[in-house]
Amino acid sequence: MYIPSHFALDDPARIEDLIETYDFAVLVTAPAGVPQAGHLPFLYDPSAGPKGTLYAHMARANPQWRDFDALAAAEGEALVIFQGPHAYVSPSDYRSDKPNVPTWNYLALHAYGRPRVISDDAAVRDLLTRLSVKHESRRAVPWRFADLPENFSAAMMKGIVAFELPLTRLEAKAKLSQNKTRRQMAAAAGAMTAAADPQVRAVGEEMERALQEEWRLAEEEDTTS
Repeated sequence: MYIPSHFALDDPARIEDLIETYDFAVLVTAPAGVPQAGHLPFLYDPSAGPKGTLYAHMARANPQWRDFDALAAAEGEALVIFQGPHAYVSPSDYRSDKPNVPTWNYLALHAYGRPRVISDDAAVRDLLTRLSVKHESRRAVPWRFADLPENFSAAMMKGIVAFELPLTRLEAKAKLSQNKTRRQMAAAAGAMTAAADPQVRAVGEEMERALQEEWRLAEEEDTTS
């Protein structure tokens, strides 16, 4: 991913938050030069390995998991693309007399690694339990994977392939108008946080967060110089 230095996102806490919040991602594999893409919910364990590990599952009928052995044989990697909030930015949002052009602000993360099938039934059951707990915890009365009849859950598990993807590298980008003046960026952030579209507001909030972080770092530099 093309990441100019002023758009680079390298804070591990923010990267983890981006994966956790926008966990429905795209798995891309292309061991023979022909790409396949799967849209899957992921779990992330930042403590499992130097860069953390992603976990997911797909239908056994989905041929993409058969790319995993080919990737391993070719010493290749898979790519998982996480897309955060994104929105159009109008030149008028900057409230500036200087000429500007339209752009698109967004957060995105590319995670690379070599996927491995999880064959142990207990580990697969644990993955499915953790995945359901994460999303069911938002409900007033959470559904529990453990409440399924044993023969039913066992039969359903035979129809999926669970896998882990130890990460070798992470590329994160937060394009939030950091290449504009602080005044222009603040004006655009204010316009976007007032928008009716929740995704546009989310981008505006990320812009305000970036402005506050920049201000905090400037204050720390002043106190240490």
